[in-house]
Amino acid sequence: MVKLNKIYTRTGDDGTTGLVDGSRCPKHSARIEAIGAVDEANSAIGFAAVALEGGARGDLARVQNDLFDLGADLATPGVDFTPSEMVLRIVPAQVEWLEGRIDAAGERLEPLRSFVLPGGSEGGARVHLARAAVRRAERAMTALASHEAVNPAALAYVNRLSDYLFQLARLLNDEGRADVTWVPGGSR
Repeated sequence: MVKLNKIYTRTGDDGTTGLVDGSRCPKHSARIEAIGAVDEANSAIGFAAVALEGGARGDLARVQNDLFDLGADLATPGVDFTPSEMVLRIVPAQVEWLEGRIDAAGERLEPLRSFVLPGGSEGGARVHLARAAVRRAERAMTALASHEAVNPAALAYVNRLSDYLFQLARLLNDEGRADVTWVPGGSR
């Protein structure tokens, strides 16, 4: 269990932040950018969740917990991605859970005939906003992975998460019937 007695430590006043292994890195590093983007995505998911109820809200609470796991994973540099009691890593089972949710949603949705514009309903619009934030986190994580090791399961998780949120937004839009679709060149 995490216990925080003090919110400020002053250790970051020099422009660095601590990682799980005790090392410090600049707050503008690619690693911290990725962690920050995941945090923003988590906040956007929280914003979406408060507009929902039932199973969707519970699913998003699980995702928010997974995103804290993802942040811890990213804050643990190295090339050994084996989880342990002391090292938190995203694992394939978390990716598989998302895939199950994506597939279940797909069974309820009609196939797409056009690209979907973010919107439809309040819940759908909020989930689309969260999806866009997750895509930003994915870009930050792949930028980090271009020069430092990143857990492959973490990369798969964030990729599936944007797909899951897309499907969830469609479900919230009356199972796709209230989706707003793109009309190419429609305002020319």
